[in-house]
Amino acid sequence: MMIGREKEVKKLNELYNSQSSELVAVYGRRRVGKTYLVDEALAGKFTFRHAGLSPIEHRDDKQGKRRSRLKEQLRHFYQSLLMQGMKESRIPDSWLDAFYMLESFLAGKESGSDRLLVFFDEIQWLDTPKSGFITALEAFWNGWACHKHNIMVIVCGSSSSWILDKLINNHGGLYGRVTYQINLQPFSLFECERLLESKGLVMSRYDIAQAYMMVGGIPYYLNYFNKELSLSQNIQEMFFAPGAPLRDEFERLFSSLFVNSEVMQSIVRAINTKNRGLTRAELLKQTGIAESGEVSRYLDALITGTFIIKYNSFGNGKREGFYKLVDPFCIFYLKFVEHNAGRKGIEWTTLAETQAVTIWKGHAFENVCFNHIRQIKSRLGISGVSTNESLWSKKGSEDTEGTQIDLIIERRDNVVNMCEIKFYSDEFTVTKEYHFVLERRKKMLYEIVSRKTAVHSTLITTFGLKKAEHFNDIINTITLDDLFEK
Repeated sequence: MMIGREKEVKKLNELYNSQSSELVAVYGRRRVGKTYLVDEALAGKFTFRHAGLSPIEHRDDKQGKRRSRLKEQLRHFYQSLLMQGMKESRIPDSWLDAFYMLESFLAGKESGSDRLLVFFDEIQWLDTPKSGFITALEAFWNGWACHKHNIMVIVCGSSSSWILDKLINNHGGLYGRVTYQINLQPFSLFECERLLESKGLVMSRYDIAQAYMMVGGIPYYLNYFNKELSLSQNIQEMFFAPGAPLRDEFERLFSSLFVNSEVMQSIVRAINTKNRGLTRAELLKQTGIAESGEVSRYLDALITGTFIIKYNSFGNGKREGFYKLVDPFCIFYLKFVEHNAGRKGIEWTTLAETQAVTIWKGHAFENVCFNHIRQIKSRLGISGVSTNESLWSKKGSEDTEGTQIDLIIERRDNVVNMCEIKFYSDEFTVTKEYHFVLERRKKMLYEIVSRKTAVHSTLITTFGLKKAEHFNDIINTITLDDLFEK
């Protein structure tokens, strides 16, 4: 049963039933379910499909040299043609040659008004260095396919930056040729709950939120959960037990997505050192990467891959942009898995009770909220109001205390929601001490917002607010159940 993706399924079928040629790009983070979406939405309708070979370096045992990845990709493409009905011929010697073969194969499949559906999965892996793949794809589409009203070509890739740079924002022969694009996002908490329920897992929303903090809304990871185990037992089996399936996932993930995976990993690791993230200058200083246009491309690739976000520090306009890691899997892996997986005697059930994990949960819940801004705005009744989201971190000095505000929602209707985010196992209580903290933070905000702006203290917490002496300090309360809204 397909969980979520209703809009995407509907659109793919509309495009399939259109009376014109369609070039559709589907992209998103690896393991997010792109191939599954296409397979389920258009099951039984494929005329030809092919998936690129993973970019793992193959070496010749005798000479120690890397074999030609281009030749391997072309051989694999030829085998796909044979397996799907093409008469035996010869291995193509270039991508132009390969696409001519595909044209001939598809022409032989034409029958009246029947739709020709072509699916290229992990297309970025086909574009090996100096292979001429893009030129050949341009020739295939512009010279043949786009003139066929009965053809639909779907290209799918986990490298969002490749799809955007080479296809959607292409300034060459493929300029403006993509007729529709689907940027497939990770599951929301609502969709995670539905997926786990479909697997027979009985989990509280409190535990589902924690599962999300560890693996995010990635269906591939969520499918590893075993209904016979508790949350802690599942995490133990997935990350820490001998042969755990996700123990080496971080390395595999980056190696499969980026040619320069080591550089991308170093950027992610650096950004993860501070919860607020790093400015570009701080990032360059910490990683030792030289300033260049390549840095912008690295960061853009991580943003489009939904690993990081860029936000402007509140009150500073666009002068001070921060890059913040928001991918839950990466954060959890770097914090707890990388240095503990494989060590004897490491048990997550024990680690989960430590102070380090308690502190991490607080920060991780902030990321859950950043990934559910739509649900937060819905609960506030401002779904249709233009907003800007950020956090605010101010360093202290000899004369003043520093502070940090977890989430600030700046609204066009002259309101700023000052959001306090608390992951608690019970109702949250505004104590006398916390009352003064809130007052001080509000005062600091009023010093930088315009006179026409009102600051609303907003609490985002698991089980709501306890009615105690200072509970009226909070104007809006958002609970975990609100974050689970569709």
